[in-house]
Amino acid sequence: MKYMMTPNPIQRLLQRRAIATLALTAALILSLAPSRIMAPAFADDDPMTVVKTTVNQALDVLRDKNTPLAQRQDKLRQIVSATFDFTEMAKSAMGQHWNKITPAQQQEFTTAFVAFIEDSYLSKISDYTGQQVNFLRASNDGAQYAQVSTDIVQPTGDPIHVNYRLLQNGGTWKIYDVTVDAISIIANYRNQFNRVMNNQGYDVLISDLKKKQAALAASLANH
Repeated sequence: MKYMMTPNPIQRLLQRRAIATLALTAALILSLAPSRIMAPAFADDDPMTVVKTTVNQALDVLRDKNTPLAQRQDKLRQIVSATFDFTEMAKSAMGQHWNKITPAQQQEFTTAFVAFIEDSYLSKISDYTGQQVNFLRASNDGAQYAQVSTDIVQPTGDPIHVNYRLLQNGGTWKIYDVTVDAISIIANYRNQFNRVMNNQGYDVLISDLKKKQAALAASLANH
């Protein structure tokens, strides 16, 4: 399936800004690790506190070069498990096609999509070299939506702008998308998935997504 193999906007950004590669990888890891082990929820916290707590804890894990890689990956999963709305992320990534597939397919796609994103980025956590994150501001977009703006500071050159988008549901703020230098990770995947759905349908999309995720998982296990 070509949409998994051809360079996407995030990959082209990395190619243009090689010096920012490790910092950007760190940001993607923080934003997209899936939920497997429950962590304390942030029911009473504001959006800035949710993002700052999660990012700082994850950075501590990324800086820890002495702990085996597999253990560090598990720690990252625990840290972020209560912070991300994976159903909303999967729904947004599927876009207009979400309501056209069955509930069982929605669950299947959510599981495969989150696993694919995890394995795409967790394989690179050992490349992190200590970049710092500045937390700039939190802004509201209506009663239920908010955005937290951050910068990843580089030794030289301009910072990488990483914004976390949050949704409040049941009194709890959760992240549902991340933009990196104004490029939405979820929108990027939505554009690719919509092309496959329009041209080939759900069965091809889910089959190829699972195959790609399995290959990534196998590569990750060999590290």
